[in-house]
Amino acid sequence: MARRARERSRSLPFEHLPALDVPLAISTGSARLSRENDGSVLLEVNGVPSSHLHPDPAHLVFEYMRWMQLVIDLHLAERGSDAPAPQLAHLGGGGCSLPRAVASAHPGSRQIVVELDELLADGVRTWFDLPRSPQLRLRIGDAREALDSWREDRFDVVVRDVFAGAVTPRALTDAAAVGQVDRVLREDGIYLANCAAPPGTSLLADEVATLAATFAHVGVIAEPSHLSGKRRGNCVLVASQRPLPEGVDRALRSDAVSVRLAPEDRVRALARTGSVIVPR
Repeated sequence: MARRARERSRSLPFEHLPALDVPLAISTGSARLSRENDGSVLLEVNGVPSSHLHPDPAHLVFEYMRWMQLVIDLHLAERGSDAPAPQLAHLGGGGCSLPRAVASAHPGSRQIVVELDELLADGVRTWFDLPRSPQLRLRIGDAREALDSWREDRFDVVVRDVFAGAVTPRALTDAAAVGQVDRVLREDGIYLANCAAPPGTSLLADEVATLAATFAHVGVIAEPSHLSGKRRGNCVLVASQRPLPEGVDRALRSDAVSVRLAPEDRVRALARTGSVIVPR
């Protein structure tokens, strides 16, 4: 009986959703929730897809989040089972799809998510089955201000997934922000950033150049057409003062899309053609 009750609980997730497919007022505009046939829920913020939450926390629908999760898993595995509880910071919250997946895979981890929109954060807590503090804490505020406020050597992983519309604010991509990320990361920490570069722009190259000016090791995870700038897509930038986790490219080959870790010479070429993003 208890087993059947648990199965029913897993088959009926997200029981506290508001009305679907209608605009919901949030602090920065409006949000919309829609349920897919597999029971997952798509969250749109101001008309832009923000998060896609599946009934199974480990199942990430957005490709770039799967790539981030893969790097996080490999990085934490390299730390060993005797290492202290991993500390992760997420700049940008949305529906907390990735933090939810990390909590499922690494129950001992401690995560803090910074979300600017207070009403959205309150809704996400109500709508979705998120872990509670201290496993997952939501902080309301500006991501750059939070980054500047944290003490040095605090985090094992920092994730940047912040957008104003379809663009990441410059204050989170410039050299000063990258320096702050380096400051709050531990010596072997790793930085993951979602870069959505429109075709015909130098954004990807500029971000790589900016990371390479601070971090000893920089990687780019992308589909070939995104890496060449032929079409818009989400690329994951990876940076660390230590060599990147082994096995990333091999593990990416099992993903549903054709994605690779760019060769080192390709990353160096991007850095050379890009310009360091200076603070305004």
